[in-house]
Amino acid sequence: MKAISVHRPGAPEVLLYEETPAPSLGYGEVLVRNHAIGVNYTDVYARNGAFTPSDLPFTPGKEAAGEVLAVGDGVDDFAPSDRVAFVETLGAYAEQTIVSARFLVHLPASIEYVTSAAALLKGLTAQYLLRQTFRVGAGQTIFVHAAAGGVNTSTSGRT
Repeated sequence: MKAISVHRPGAPEVLLYEETPAPSLGYGEVLVRNHAIGVNYTDVYARNGAFTPSDLPFTPGKEAAGEVLAVGDGVDDFAPSDRVAFVETLGAYAEQTIVSARFLVHLPASIEYVTSAAALLKGLTAQYLLRQTFRVGAGQTIFVHAAAGGVNTSTSGRT
């Protein structure tokens, strides 16, 4: 299976596209063939060493959308060929990712893989901030400050 691997923290040049071992399913897990992945600042932080996972090498990426290839024991809500999206699961920069079923959502046919992979984490963040941290209601004004992200951000140096 092909994946992006990071063997040591550093600049973008440490991202290596290489053959990696095929993942194996555990209890409560789902094997997803990724059709699209999200790119987030947390991926940059993992790559450059700010939040590097304890095990090297690792495959970055915590957000993707695709189709279920197989389900492990204890998984009842998903089946092969289901369209899904996931967040908070390291390893999305790969052809396939093992995902705990609790991090998966069913993806309706009306939502494209690319849209879901690009919007799921950001959408959940907005929902959390606007509905759980502070419930915004009618007549209130909100101000979005420093809307930024890991994609299409211009900097004077390398991240």
